[in-house]
Amino acid sequence: QVQLVESGGGLVQAGGSLRLSCAAPGRFFVGNDAHWYRQAPGLVRELVASITSGGVTYLHDSVKGRFTISRDNDKNMVYLQMDSLKPEDTAAYYCNILHDGVFLPWGRGTQVTVSS
Repeated sequence: QVQLVESGGGLVQAGGSLRLSCAAPGRFFVGNDAHWYRQAPGLVRELVASITSGGVTYLHDSVKGRFTISRDNDKNMVYLQMDSLKPEDTAAYYCNILHDGVFLPWGRGTQVTVSS
């Protein structure tokens, strides 16, 4: 069964940091782009960051200069380092892999709550 497992979320004060991790099935991870999305209550899921198999990254304007996406191809892991967190970053965070043009089944996500 294909399974994405996110971890590392929690409650943090504004200005703090968290590092999210995502474990992906190896056969889908290698050679494919990886993405972090987030969804706040009542809002649609939005793309936060992406990284290609070769390490080229994209960051949403709202997180540029604060978030960093990285991957470890040996461990089939994707990371999202989040610094200078703001209350508006509060959301459930999900990772996913685009494989043959299709996303894998979504995992449970990890909740990030930033208090002011």
